[in-house]
Amino acid sequence: MTAPDTLIAIDWSGRMGPDQKRHIWAGRWREGQVELHSGKTREELCQWLIEQASLTPKLVVGVDFCFSYPAWFVKEHGAKSAIEFWEIVRAHRGSHWLSRECEDVRFWGRPRKKPAEFCGDEGATRMLRLADCECKIPSFIGSDAQAAKVKGIAPKSPFQIGGAGAVGTGTLRGIPLLPVLREGGLSVWPFDRPRLPMLVEIYPRLLTGAVKKSVREERVRYLREQLAAGALTRQALLDAENSEDAFDAAVSAVKMGERREEFAKLKQLTEEVRQLEGKVWGASDL
Repeated sequence: MTAPDTLIAIDWSGRMGPDQKRHIWAGRWREGQVELHSGKTREELCQWLIEQASLTPKLVVGVDFCFSYPAWFVKEHGAKSAIEFWEIVRAHRGSHWLSRECEDVRFWGRPRKKPAEFCGDEGATRMLRLADCECKIPSFIGSDAQAAKVKGIAPKSPFQIGGAGAVGTGTLRGIPLLPVLREGGLSVWPFDRPRLPMLVEIYPRLLTGAVKKSVREERVRYLREQLAAGALTRQALLDAENSEDAFDAAVSAVKMGERREEFAKLKQLTEEVRQLEGKVWGASDL
């Protein structure tokens, strides 16, 4: 596989209604510069990505939601791979897990407390995928979930669907679109044999490093000091300064572009845990 010439990084959102249009951002890298796009729903963005893939086949798209769940949970639902699990979530199971009527206490978050099953060191690891435990921000020490904490940054569990930092809502609303994108022509790494156009899971914190991105002044400082001059269009720079979501999309796209040659070296991962859980692009191996 050759290296891509276009990279798109998506800052995803699990919000409903028109609000999602303000929080979903796409950073598109081409020839060393990133432009930003927003204003689309998840479904509209999905169709836009399929269109981009047909127009620019040498494309890699990075999206920041979990492409699967821990292996034990995937198996519990009778799936032998993440691809089979996507269809289970797509067939309304995901919307049920997000509903107030859901009795599965493993899906937690305000106002529902984290279940005892996920407490303690062992429980904290159980509610994460191996892929999540590998997401160690530069300067993290150790290799397990408890060690992956610095300055308040830690991988989040897809079972958390409420409260600060919840990633489960975006995940459960994103997984049903993975088969749509796959049917639309994109391979999905690491489940498929890598070929362009291709979709990968990203974790923006791995790409930005430790930065207090919720504070505008810190975003401005980072964009001026950590990115090469001209890496963003003028409008993209303004958007990234003014929006945390735009910042994640912009910086992720820049970093993916800087490392675009790495995509040509990717291989399909056939180990059972990878086919069940997936892997975050750029994360270290344990």
